[in-house]
Amino acid sequence: MSNREIRPYGAWKSPVTTDLIVSGSIGLGEIQLHAGEIYWLEMRPEEKGRYVVVRCSGKTPQDLTGTDINARTRVHEYGGGSYLVHGDSLFVTHFKDQRLYCQQGRSGPVPLTPDGIDYRFADFVIDAHRSRLVSVMEQHAPEFEEAKNCLAAISTDPENPSLHILAEGYDFYSSPRLSPDGTQLCWVCWKHPNMPWDDTELWLADIGENGDLHNARRVAGGENESIFQPEWSPAGELFFVSDRNNWWNLYRLQGNECICVHEREAEFGVAQWSFRESTYAFRNDTEIICTWSEHGMSRLGVLDSNSGTLDTIDLDYTDIESVQADQQQAVFLAGSPQRFPEIVRLDLATGKTEVLKQSSAITLEDGYLSPGEPIEFPTEDRQTAHAFYYPPVNADFAAPANERPPMLVCSHGGPTGMSRNGLKLVFQYFTSRGIAILDVNYGGSSGYGRNYRQRLNGRWGIVDVDDCVNGALFMVEQGRVDGERLAIRGGSAGGFTTLAALVFRDVFKAGASRYGVSDLEALTRDTHKFESRYLDNLIGPYPDEAQLYRQRSPIHAVEGLSCPVIFFQGMEDKIV
Repeated sequence: MSNREIRPYGAWKSPVTTDLIVSGSIGLGEIQLHAGEIYWLEMRPEEKGRYVVVRCSGKTPQDLTGTDINARTRVHEYGGGSYLVHGDSLFVTHFKDQRLYCQQGRSGPVPLTPDGIDYRFADFVIDAHRSRLVSVMEQHAPEFEEAKNCLAAISTDPENPSLHILAEGYDFYSSPRLSPDGTQLCWVCWKHPNMPWDDTELWLADIGENGDLHNARRVAGGENESIFQPEWSPAGELFFVSDRNNWWNLYRLQGNECICVHEREAEFGVAQWSFRESTYAFRNDTEIICTWSEHGMSRLGVLDSNSGTLDTIDLDYTDIESVQADQQQAVFLAGSPQRFPEIVRLDLATGKTEVLKQSSAITLEDGYLSPGEPIEFPTEDRQTAHAFYYPPVNADFAAPANERPPMLVCSHGGPTGMSRNGLKLVFQYFTSRGIAILDVNYGGSSGYGRNYRQRLNGRWGIVDVDDCVNGALFMVEQGRVDGERLAIRGGSAGGFTTLAALVFRDVFKAGASRYGVSDLEALTRDTHKFESRYLDNLIGPYPDEAQLYRQRSPIHAVEGLSCPVIFFQGMEDKIV
């Protein structure tokens, strides 16, 4: 017989406190493997958010960068790809001045790029034959209408510095990758108004004796195709992820033909908000260690590139990213509804896993954990939308008979981002107090195919709001939550969806906006280059569609607000 105390939903006492939420966690990512050793980045809040390159040799991780380096780049503003290890050299971008540095052995960092010029570098690859790095470079100058992006070659010799542009003419570049024999370079590029999950191109060029590129040609991508993570196999074959069949699947280039390695209604790619995202890596010439997402849940497996056979590796993780591999091991960042993200090493011979670093040492008993349940629900235009539902859970309390819980609907940012079902303490804060959570992957979210992402095109502020509202009403109809106690919250683009749902609809009884977008015109007039044309596809070209921007902006419809709403806003954030 249960000894749980009977209290109304929302009145339960919980061990998940606000102090617990903000204590002791670090950010982990950008895993690299080099010569059998494992490297990653740690973002440390206690060091004012400094990013540190860490090496794991054996059992004890060691910092490679000292307090004089913050390994973070501002290319595309969201960064990523801020460091590279080769031999005993560490190449790293320092956040304060955005210069590229070389650190050899125990010596201090030495700059490779000029001082006093606003050049930014990311996503570099070593060209050892020519003693240089090939890097994405972003140039800022007062005379530029917007930043200029290109591919550049940078000398790795501090005594003989040089910087040479290899490719330019597109608005954005990413993923320069050198063939194993050093004779070819591939890269991804795209133009306004596209984002990297819209229309991108994969280019390939030969490298001449003087290091310049020749015979540059587009080999994949273009209109209605997004290319992600090109990589060369050890045998010198070019692989990449493409959504030409609606799903981000893995392809190889054979002559002039793009061959799908394994066709599946699943996502082997992700929305490239930052550089160096990695969903697959080569174990050898034919075996690929890869992760993919189905129904919002990640899996890890071994793909045979010759036969196309994909064998799943049985793991307890449902959220996997930053995959790296060599002959003996796979290393990745993984989490689950019960575990915070952690760096995991998988022995490919034995199948045993080892946790190298945890993002948080906090532990919660199962009796206070609510795992996210993937659900599908009907929405407008006979479409289906997706969400994770977190029911109230508390080992010490139960609700009165026939009472249904209040529910908080969460709208993620992006808006082409994606909610995953890894452990989120802020969700457990609510569920352990008797408040349900519905984390909505509304139309436009990544993880469910290109067609699903494009549902938002021209309809931001409509489709996302419809799906949040319909998801809430679906849970009410299912008898799982109280229709008179529905609230909604979101941040940034999710804050826009939240505010639009509150002023244009009458379903929610309260809302919370965290740095939410209220004025779409202000957003498109005052933002960085990477997102400066983002709304062309989501709303329409500005200023041609200025009236539509105003119609969709919650700031112009405050008279429709009929419930309490709380705002959290940064003083220095001019955009929203």
